[in-house]
Amino acid sequence: MNGRNRRRRLDSFFEIGRERGVAWKVTDKTFQSSAYGKRENKEHTIQGRIIMDMLPYFQRNHKLSSYSLNNVSSHFLKSQKEDVHHSIISDLQRGSDSDRRRLALYCLKDALLPLRLALKLSVVVNFVEMGRVCGVPLSFLFVRGQQIKVYSMLLRKCRASNLLIPTYTKRGGGGDGVAYEGATVIEPKKGFYTHPIATLDFASLYPSIMQVWND
Repeated sequence: MNGRNRRRRLDSFFEIGRERGVAWKVTDKTFQSSAYGKRENKEHTIQGRIIMDMLPYFQRNHKLSSYSLNNVSSHFLKSQKEDVHHSIISDLQRGSDSDRRRLALYCLKDALLPLRLALKLSVVVNFVEMGRVCGVPLSFLFVRGQQIKVYSMLLRKCRASNLLIPTYTKRGGGGDGVAYEGATVIEPKKGFYTHPIATLDFASLYPSIMQVWND
């Protein structure tokens, strides 16, 4: 096999999407929002396929002391990875059948644990339903923030009423150096309540309703 054929086969290896002739791309991304903070990661783009990275999911939805696969699996599945340090992977590959079996179990468990986590927490089901409610692609739920979901819902409602949402070129303020007004905090009515109190929480642009009970 000459060098040109080898190069062609190597290039075709990265064409793992559903569109022929389009290679898999990896780009460095920085995500920042008031709700999730600032994080740097790599974004994978494969045409026609949805990339579900479980690390951003747990960082956004669960408060844990560590987001390593070992710690997350121990917390939710009561199971952990195989005890193989990355520095000895090459030695295990060059070793005996028993060594390679240990390495194979390590690789298999690394692939299996994220799938078990996704199934246990119903990640796919929840994201499909969230995408239907908000009207956004599944990929947005992994790589975008809360604002795009609220904005998509507003667009859907406005379209049904034949309304348009104006587009402003300036962002981060009201223009002319005037910042947007912050949240409105209503003074509570102090006292003891014998009936449940419904509280509306609009933190991070994502409303939720809570019932606060008196003990």
